[in-house]
Amino acid sequence: MNMNFPEELRYTKDHEWIKVEGNSATIGITEFAQKELGDIVFVEVETLGETITAGDLFGTIEAVKTVSDLFMPVTGKVTEFNEELESFPELVNEHPYGTGWIIKVELTEELSSDLLSAKEYREIVGV
Repeated sequence: MNMNFPEELRYTKDHEWIKVEGNSATIGITEFAQKELGDIVFVEVETLGETITAGDLFGTIEAVKTVSDLFMPVTGKVTEFNEELESFPELVNEHPYGTGWIIKVELTEELSSDLLSAKEYREIVGV
């Protein structure tokens, strides 16, 4: 199975990705995660405007068969939710690293050393 894990992103063991630009970051779930979940039907983020600690829950993602928690890869304030996902949650399946992003955050702490490179993440998921 050939999967895409862009080199410029960082990854978590919980299958989130993060793209850092200055002191802000965009966060979503990986191609591996969306394939494991199957057809995504709902994305819920009720933490808009809140500062969330790395490793804590920032939302949930619901697929046809299951609901999965979304964990913050960094400590930061949730500044934006991808409102397109309210009408088109399938964007997470179709474009997990593009229009299927989930939240944007303003970083309040340094990045965790627990974040993985694309190569390290690929080794964890075995692809």
